[in-house]
Amino acid sequence: MPEELTKQTFQEKIFNYEQNKEWKYEGNLPAIVDFWAEWCAPCHMVAPVLEELSKEYEGKINIYKVNTEHEQELAASFGIQSIPSLLFIPVDEQPQMAAGALPKDTFVKMIDEVLKVAPVEKKTVKS
Repeated sequence: MPEELTKQTFQEKIFNYEQNKEWKYEGNLPAIVDFWAEWCAPCHMVAPVLEELSKEYEGKINIYKVNTEHEQELAASFGIQSIPSLLFIPVDEQPQMAAGALPKDTFVKMIDEVLKVAPVEKKTVKS
């Protein structure tokens, strides 16, 4: 389940933009940060995909959400103009931003190419 971040937890887990001028990722696992809002229909399309990915990649990447309505200063500091905006954060490289309701296969490709985390093998689930 993606974790909701506030300005304070964002600064602790992702990037303390008030202390550091240069990008310095605070986490030890690659991460995705979803900047979203309650009223945003495409954001609601992305949410179940991120929940699936958080289960599939558990222990390999962290997935976070930032509600841009509650955290306007944080969203402004990252220049978020359209939502959903997704910040892909590799551990030792610069983050990359993607905008829009991405399909799951695009997320998997970005996780592989940007975050350098190989796709998870599919497990068959009996219902």
